[in-house]
Amino acid sequence: MSSSDRVLNAGVLGATGTVGQRFIVLLSQNPMFRIHSLGASERSAGKAYRLATKWKMSELIPEAIKDVLVKPCDPAQFSGCDVVFSGLDASVAGEIEKAFFEADFAVFSNAKNYRMIPNVPLCVPVVNTDHYALVASQRAERGLKKGFIVTNSNCSTSGLVVPLKALQDKFGPLKRVMVTTLQAISGAGYPGVASLDILDNIVPLISGEEPKMEAEVMKILGGVTADASACAPLTDLRVSATCNRVPVLDGHTECVSLEFARAPPSIEEIKQCLREYTCEAQSLGCYSAPKQVIQLAEQEDRPQPRLDRNAGDGMSVTVGRIRECPVFHVKFTLLVHNTVLGAAGASILNAEYAAKKGYL
Repeated sequence: MSSSDRVLNAGVLGATGTVGQRFIVLLSQNPMFRIHSLGASERSAGKAYRLATKWKMSELIPEAIKDVLVKPCDPAQFSGCDVVFSGLDASVAGEIEKAFFEADFAVFSNAKNYRMIPNVPLCVPVVNTDHYALVASQRAERGLKKGFIVTNSNCSTSGLVVPLKALQDKFGPLKRVMVTTLQAISGAGYPGVASLDILDNIVPLISGEEPKMEAEVMKILGGVTADASACAPLTDLRVSATCNRVPVLDGHTECVSLEFARAPPSIEEIKQCLREYTCEAQSLGCYSAPKQVIQLAEQEDRPQPRLDRNAGDGMSVTVGRIRECPVFHVKFTLLVHNTVLGAAGASILNAEYAAKKGYL
């Protein structure tokens, strides 16, 4: 029986945090996975999950998970797991994820630590699954049979690259992109941004976010080397990001202006391109793949976080206000659910894809 035909045992690292909680909600609803092990800090280890976490999801803790004992994040404690999802904070993710990878586990990480390593796929699963070609290089380098690391992108990057990929594939190279983000507070985790900082306010700084976006876009929209030993990021595209934290719970809004390297298509051609965009995860029948990767908002005042963040169960990107730009060629507004496609949902769809393609 192939890994795509059987239920896979899943471990979750950082299970008590907000990203870990989102993993638990999504995995508990996914027929491809069975939650097998939950890992967190030594402070939480040994406790029933319901006692170890401050649950912040709108959904209730799944009944089957409430009394599961939390384990330390030690590979020896995760025997029997086919796949490990990491919702760890970057401050601790590096060494822990490396230990699991070197212990021959398939690791799907939401942390930033390994995103820019040349032979680690930085994969938005509706955009660049061709980067899985790098897995063989990782295994050969470490002498592993099953282990590898795949990372998903920064939450704000995940929404941006979806329409950019569609436009790049259809109309050729992009020359310049400017993006201004309005990012939800859930992206800062828990306890997150202090109420006195965010209520009745916008914070025009998210530390480290802008350079991450600018670099990640280049890697994701690029390719891999001929020998599949490293990624080959774009070199001609220029990306400028300005990132803001706003008093919205979930859903990152992004205002984008872009210039094509060639003669620009018409607005109607751009809309048609976005409507028709598909990805390999859809054709493989992956459970979490959205029916429509990009949803076009025809109403002139959309997308809006409260109304559009759950499009495609949080796995679609909504694009609206597509119009000519007097400085570049075109401008539009997009919305992405930052904890689903922008975090845990992307990791899970990455794992679904890996199973379908025989990597697990």
